[in-house]
Amino acid sequence: MDALGTGPGWWHGATVYQIYVRSWRDSDGDGYGDLRGVIAGLDYLAWLGVDGIWLSPTMPSPDDDWGYDVSDYLGVHPELGTLADLDLLVEEAGRRGLKVLLDLVPNHTSSAHPWFADARSGPGSAHRGYYVWADPAADGGPPNNWRDSTGAPAWTFDAASGQYYLHNFLPSQPDLNWWHPAVHREFGEILRFWFDRGIAGFRIDVAHGLYKDAALRDDPPAPAGHGLLTGRSGLAQVYSANRPQSHAVFRDWRAIAESYSPPRLLLGETWVGDLDRMAAFHGHGDELQLTFNFPFIFADFTAAALSGVVARTLAVLPAGECPVWTASNHDISRFPTRWCAGDERKARLALLVLATLPGTFVLYYGDEIAMTDVAVPAGQRRDAMTADRPGGGRDAARTPMHWDSSPSAGFTAGGARPWLPSGETRGRNVVAQRGDPRSTLEFCRDLLALRRAECGGTITAYRELPGAPGVWSYQAGDLLVAANFSDEDVCLPGLAPGLLLSTNPGAARPGPVTALRPWEGVIARPYRRRTA
Repeated sequence: MDALGTGPGWWHGATVYQIYVRSWRDSDGDGYGDLRGVIAGLDYLAWLGVDGIWLSPTMPSPDDDWGYDVSDYLGVHPELGTLADLDLLVEEAGRRGLKVLLDLVPNHTSSAHPWFADARSGPGSAHRGYYVWADPAADGGPPNNWRDSTGAPAWTFDAASGQYYLHNFLPSQPDLNWWHPAVHREFGEILRFWFDRGIAGFRIDVAHGLYKDAALRDDPPAPAGHGLLTGRSGLAQVYSANRPQSHAVFRDWRAIAESYSPPRLLLGETWVGDLDRMAAFHGHGDELQLTFNFPFIFADFTAAALSGVVARTLAVLPAGECPVWTASNHDISRFPTRWCAGDERKARLALLVLATLPGTFVLYYGDEIAMTDVAVPAGQRRDAMTADRPGGGRDAARTPMHWDSSPSAGFTAGGARPWLPSGETRGRNVVAQRGDPRSTLEFCRDLLALRRAECGGTITAYRELPGAPGVWSYQAGDLLVAANFSDEDVCLPGLAPGLLLSTNPGAARPGPVTALRPWEGVIARPYRRRTA
């Protein structure tokens, strides 16, 4: 039982599949994926063996940040469908045993949201306090040194009122002021609206960033060698994000989630570089049930680096709390590119490890076919925040799902041009891989079936085992896992009397597992001693 007495959640040992809706399946031939397209793909997801789906933002938005600039928290983007379509999706998913999670964006709204339109009408407006406003500095410039995600000042001047407003992302994404009690009340109602409609929970965007320093103090310089998780534009986000008051928000939301039967899930985008800070978002079992582990995502693809993060994660999580493991999402390079340089052997090894670690596994659409990033030409890029980055920035990992090898990858009907280019589809598509026992897709399906049978409904025990250099060996529940992160054959002691699953197609062999090929991973059972 957890701290609130609800027992294991459905997400314990489960696999959640992230769908970037605009890129999943286009049902109406306009070049954009939509909710009806998701419904059409539910049988595939049930066949694959996932337990739930997380939908990228479905709420109305001007799409400056493709849904992460919300203009109405209680609706559905008209390009994606209707509220009735979303209700039908929840119903049809439920018929197949699948839960549906939505994306919730509580750190900021769109500048087109009615709250901000009213706030901008003047200092005395009813919603002025919903956002972070500040007077200019003595020199007339921004109130402090905070930077937004593009590297520009995180403040935009509003000439009508003579004040600046804060935006940690684009200027069209003004930050909400969580010091204002009305913002808390609004989001409590938003949660209840969707939970009442059968939504199983939320992935919470920028969960680490809700509160800002009340005194608006300057962010200090980031430590030397800082990376994505420890700084922004050379500054550590000590005051512009990562404030401790956010924990009270999640305690309130957890109480709302637990008031439903079954309890709803809160999965946080906890973009922090310190595992202790990530673990703190679980509170005492009374805050977020799941927190994304970015130190794991950005670790080197080596046995030592990954196993080290896993060991530290399990050591710092509060007792009984559930880890979550993922390696790709809509904001970063796909792991078959970032970790594996397109090598399917390495991609299958990554999948094997991700699916056998204790807790929840989040699979990004296309990971199951080892889909790689697509180099989006400059003239076809859609993401304003990263369009100037090499290879297309975030667009590279948001391209249409590869259903087949046709010019549109089977993503859209008729001759519509997909909203982003599909890239090379030969071999890495569902039609080519489904039914092929040597394919990554069939391996992933077998892996998820084994995971559900062995780990479903539980947070399995984990114990790292001694291994040769470059090999990560561990026991997960009743399974033994050995993963060779090297270019060499590796000898092993006999692991088990029989092999359950190997990343190497056609490698099933009787007798003990005594060696691993380069970049091969295996799952086996431990020897069981006979008793008199």
